Amino acid sequence: MQLFKELFNAAGELRKNIDLAEYKYVVLGLIFLKCVSDHFEALHNKLQESKGEHTPADPENLDEYKAANVFWVPPIARWSYLCERAALASIGQDLDKAMAAMEKENRVLKGVLPKVYVHPSLDKATLKGLIDLIGKIELGQTAEQPKDIFGEAYEYFLAQFALAEGKPGGRFYTPRAIVELLVKMVEPSRGKVFDPCCCSGGMLVTSGTFVKEHQGQLSDISIYGQESDELVYQLCQMNLAVHRIHGSHVVWNSEGSFLKDAHTHLRAEFILAKPPFSDSDWDRGLPQDDKRWKYGEPPPSNANFAWVQHFLHHLSPKGVAGFVLTRIAMTTRSSNEGVIRKNIIDAGIVDCIVNLPTKLFVHTQIPACVWIISNKRDGYDGERKRDNEILFIDAYKLGYLVGRRKRKFSDDDVHKIAQTYLEWKKEGGTYKDVPGFCASVNAERVKALGYSLSPGPYVGLEEAEEDFDFETRFAELKTEFAGQVEEEAELSRRIQDNLGNLETEK
Repeated sequence: MQLFKELFNAAGELRKNIDLAEYKYVVLGLIFLKCVSDHFEALHNKLQESKGEHTPADPENLDEYKAANVFWVPPIARWSYLCERAALASIGQDLDKAMAAMEKENRVLKGVLPKVYVHPSLDKATLKGLIDLIGKIELGQTAEQPKDIFGEAYEYFLAQFALAEGKPGGRFYTPRAIVELLVKMVEPSRGKVFDPCCCSGGMLVTSGTFVKEHQGQLSDISIYGQESDELVYQLCQMNLAVHRIHGSHVVWNSEGSFLKDAHTHLRAEFILAKPPFSDSDWDRGLPQDDKRWKYGEPPPSNANFAWVQHFLHHLSPKGVAGFVLTRIAMTTRSSNEGVIRKNIIDAGIVDCIVNLPTKLFVHTQIPACVWIISNKRDGYDGERKRDNEILFIDAYKLGYLVGRRKRKFSDDDVHKIAQTYLEWKKEGGTYKDVPGFCASVNAERVKALGYSLSPGPYVGLEEAEEDFDFETRFAELKTEFAGQVEEEAELSRRIQDNLGNLETEK
């Protein structure tokens, strides 16, 4: 991690006048090219060494690389070739040609790679400096057992660019700890994994990592995704590629998942997502009788429960979905949202709700929560029957501040939340209610409290502590209130817009 930090800082010093939003594609494109080239050259060298054997392999045979899940890298795109030309005035053209050649030889990369290296603000000294910097990242292991250092580097740079850009960049990036929390709770293992608003691909990549860490193979899962922003889609495909995950079922179209569902017939075993918070421009004339609106028609002013029903529509009969929503989705009753939430609760598929602390997301201070929906609550695959229970977890006190406006979860925080849920649903698990943190609640009590899914009334207060820090808690409440004000302001704006539309119609 220290190496990545040093490289990122050094890359920042080379940026000069180029806009940060453009610069990230310059840097991430080079990381991608170095990654695929190193994997290619490691296998190329191995094939070269075997030429004298009884069944020699041809190091220039594309099928050899396809069989090993390694991208074929044409000569003009190989890192060694580009390093030799790094000091030339034509290095920008050389890099653009390398990217174009990679797309031509590898169909899954078509239209994905950045060809931005002939840029007025990118002189040859800057490009040579970047090539020298990124050249310090090495595989460190064999082609058969490669260390995922390039995947780690790509994700680190992606996160740092999102932090540096603030709100504009944060919209396509979900903090790593939140992604890991969702993946650990949903536990993707065998089957189809789907993210219909996949942004830069963190959910899909982390699912692959989870499978490998639990003695599985990437071939055990099939990755599906959809993204409406073309540039963010390109980041996603490069992210999948450096992690050696096949991304042919991850698609882009400008209409998005609601208007042009690219996976109409997909029923996935695992769904993981962080949709845009409270999107007010989403329906654009969708039919009221859309088959996805099983639990009620979502309001045009807010896409939260449109996303929830989109997820549920694509969930298999034994599937599990984990997703992030704004906190208001746990309690709102406006514009049919309360009815939809009631119908989902009555369907008996809400498994767990986690209240998150504020300041976790780069692009907004709006408070958020995690929902886990399960279609296998009747006891299945080592899980106990829990079809009339909901687990509530209040994690608002977890995490630590990084500066004044940013909070992070530690590995221990992620483990505590995920393990609480896993033990709760496991047959013979060790789960126990903890006042102020978690409670397993009968669904009838939830209905009696107006179908609210806010954990507070259910988990209660933690046992009094003699060293209770009043000032710290007061500061936390102020931050939560500020987030609620931001969300209420957005809600008020949408109401005014709708009233204006009604006046116009009159």
